[in-house]
Amino acid sequence: MEQNIFDCVIVGSGPSGFTAAIYAARADLKPQLYTGLEPGGQLTTTTEVDNFPGYPSGITGPEMMMDLQKQAERFDTKVHYEMITKVEFSRERGGIHKLYAGNKEILARTVIISTGATAKYLGLDDEKKYAGGGVSACATCDGFFYKGKDVVVVGAGDTAAEEATYLAKLCRKVTMLVRKDVFRASKAMIHRVHHTPNIEVKFHHELIGIEGENNLVERAVVINNQTNETSTIDVDGIFIAIGHKPNTDVFVGQVTLDENGYIATEKGTAKTNLPGVFAAGDVQDHIYRQAITAAGSGCMAAMDAEKYLAELED
Repeated sequence: MEQNIFDCVIVGSGPSGFTAAIYAARADLKPQLYTGLEPGGQLTTTTEVDNFPGYPSGITGPEMMMDLQKQAERFDTKVHYEMITKVEFSRERGGIHKLYAGNKEILARTVIISTGATAKYLGLDDEKKYAGGGVSACATCDGFFYKGKDVVVVGAGDTAAEEATYLAKLCRKVTMLVRKDVFRASKAMIHRVHHTPNIEVKFHHELIGIEGENNLVERAVVINNQTNETSTIDVDGIFIAIGHKPNTDVFVGQVTLDENGYIATEKGTAKTNLPGVFAAGDVQDHIYRQAITAAGSGCMAAMDAEKYLAELED
């Protein structure tokens, strides 16, 4: 039996994947979308989304992803609740790309990678317990909920410095916990932290626990790793800012990645180094990492894929 060759296969199911599916489906590419292990991506772990245009009263992350999926399916996107475990991309223009979901082989003329990135956490049980109740990995997403309150930021790099200075504009006080005696951030970001009066930096301090009633954060339990003295800080929110890991393991050796493992795309496009392979969302964006920018790049990827297929026919 001859195997189907699909015009467009989308790997990943966050805002970028579903937006790509909406545009690809409306272009009659009949996209096949593979959700991966976390259908809906990072947004499914976000309780309130208040900064996505078109939802004046806000919406929960899971509800928003269901809306996006319904919209994609309305235009005949086929959603597969499976994970792509291996890929063999063609290097030829017009070549056929092979993807595998377990033992199942999938053939595609174009592939849109939108597998996202995963926020790094410390690995404390309390992080999971208080997720959505005061523990966050995104100040831009959740900072608004802590207006006038006290928060802790964990981390020493540019991400932590950016989160802390952003939160300082909204919160009464921001306490930064830095494991060593120095920042890893750039000089400009360190300067900004030191010149923000409501940021207090605690060097040699680590977060070891979280306390609070009804799974809502009330205190951060910290240890001074020089003296081994433990203490608590009364806070309403704890922001873990130790970076993100792009979900690109399956694509290593297939497409070009940057030094941090993100997929490299041609400036102003969603094109990777391979013809017919495109990348959208947080898997290729380590700067903005927002649902709205992910959705925008999903649109770009679908339009780039449509144009690529059209040019093959000319």
